Amino acid sequence: MKSRIHDVAERAGVSMKTVSRVLNQEPNVADKTRERVLEAARELRYTPNLAARGLAASKSYLVALLYDSISPSYLLKVQQGATNICQEKGYHLIVHPLRGSKQMSRDDIMTMLERLPVDGIILTSPLSENEALISVLTELKIRYIAIGASTDTGAPVGPAIDNRSAAEDMTRFLIKSGHRDIGFIMGDPAHISARLRYEGFKAEMNAHGLAINSEWVAQGDYSFMSGEAAARDIFSRAERPTAIFASNDDMAAGVMAIAGQMGISVPDDLSIGGFDDTATASTVWPRLSTIRQPARDMGARAADFLISSTPNMTEPQDNFSYEHHLIIRESTKTI
Repeated sequence: MKSRIHDVAERAGVSMKTVSRVLNQEPNVADKTRERVLEAARELRYTPNLAARGLAASKSYLVALLYDSISPSYLLKVQQGATNICQEKGYHLIVHPLRGSKQMSRDDIMTMLERLPVDGIILTSPLSENEALISVLTELKIRYIAIGASTDTGAPVGPAIDNRSAAEDMTRFLIKSGHRDIGFIMGDPAHISARLRYEGFKAEMNAHGLAINSEWVAQGDYSFMSGEAAARDIFSRAERPTAIFASNDDMAAGVMAIAGQMGISVPDDLSIGGFDDTATASTVWPRLSTIRQPARDMGARAADFLISSTPNMTEPQDNFSYEHHLIIRESTKTI
């Protein structure tokens, strides 16, 4: 028979109200009392009824993570971070796709959100740039936070790294490794990050007086297949670059696959750099040099913001800027 809050209170020797305060992580409960209640709950394998708990507190204890066209490896890291915080705080995370969001009408978005009874929503790019979605969220007074969202200057408006600066670091590394003929694969233009990363690449090439060969710049969409298509296009040219910087790891892996098929040795004939440091970067061979961004930490910060802070959209949104790191592996070499 399932244990009830009354059973926990009886075993811990406290009132049901005290048990409720402990399980809801409310303050002003003595540490010893809190430990006693939690121990009793563990022994009885008691889990609170989320529906009843929500009705009492006017909350659903649910947080939604929405996504559209995004790297599965990156999404998984964000999800892991958000899930950890939700579990710690007594919430549940709903991961919900919003496929083809750019084509959705405002009414469609409104209907979808009205059927999603959550206390807050985490947006991933490109949803964070969807004006219709943001407008409906504001109208419905649903709290939200956008991961990876930046202004046109690259300043974070949600948990994010400086994409432009990170791209400059990878480009500078390739240049210092002796590369002058560098190709670039752009990400999905619906993502602000794609534009910022290309701008960082261009800025660093210009800073070193290096020309950008338009034949070595290809459009991708952050998917493995688009990386393959871009590589075929670049490799079909009369001359090939000695290095290619792809805007994410999935596209970089696609470049590596086509290079292998065409007998182009990585890194002896071609150095390849990626972005994100997802699981893909460590599972391909040679392992991928890339930019690491703490997607798991950013997911955790977003969930914590929605759960822990007061429901005031004008409150200061600090601690949103995260550092990136250049990770050097076997896919690049000095020439």
